[in-house]
Formats: sequence, C-alpha cells, structure tokens
Amino acid sequence: MFFQKDPFDLRVQKTILSMFKNPFSFEGRIRRKEYGISIILYAIGAGFIKVTLETDHQYSSFLGVGYIPLLWFLWAQNAKRCHDVGNSGWYQIIPLYFFWLLFEGGQRGNNEYGSNPKEENPIDQEDVLDRFQPEQ
Repeated sequence: MFFQKDPFDLRVQKTILSMFKNPFSFEGRIRRKEYGISIILYAIGAGFIKVTLETDHQYSSFLGVGYIPLLWFLWAQNAKRCHDVGNSGWYQIIPLYFFWLLFEGGQRGNNEYGSNPKEENPIDQEDVLDRFQPEQ
C-alpha cells in the first residue's frame, strides 16, 4: 500500500506515453498539445542545425541532411493535426494555416481519419482541480 500509485498519476503517464507514438507517420490524429510540442521540437532542431551550419562549415553537408527528417516530422504532424480538425493533410500548404491548427479544437468522436485522441486517454478537469486542492 505504501507504494500504491495514484490513479490520476497513472492517467497522466499514460497520456504522455501515448504522445509521439508514430511521429513520422501521416496517418491518424493528434491533439493540439502534441502539435504545439511538435512545433517547438522542430524549431529547436532547425535552430540547432542553422546555428551549427553558420559557425562550423566542416560538417555543413552532413548537418544539412538533418533537415530532411525534421521536415518529414513537421509535415507528418501537420497532416495528423489537419486530420483531427476533419481536413485532408494537404490543407497544411495553405499559408498561415498552422495558426488555425494551433487554436482550433478537434472534431468530437471518430472521423474518417481515426478515433478522437482526447477520448483515448481522458483526463477529467475535475480530477486535475481536485488533485491540487488543499486537504481540509
């Protein structure tokens, strides 16, 4: 009993582990949170490559190839987020569409691209609030 895990902690861990299952796949749906984290990871990776290329020309051709998996990752995550809002992945080529993807909620329930990622690992807002309330 001393080492018993809190059910809330287990659900949070399950939610975190369910993110980035297939980051290079163009199939399925992802939530806004995973999409936002994906953009941050892409920016960090692209920034690292850019700074390294500007400062060290010895490895420029090797690091330049690093952009290919980064772009594949970004395109795949964009396509999955397009699927979550009910659109084809090709919508990502619309200029500034990624802003819409950041703020638009996903379609409820299943759609033609898969099941709702929010319903796969639900975390109730009340559980979160109860978790951080002081005991009386």
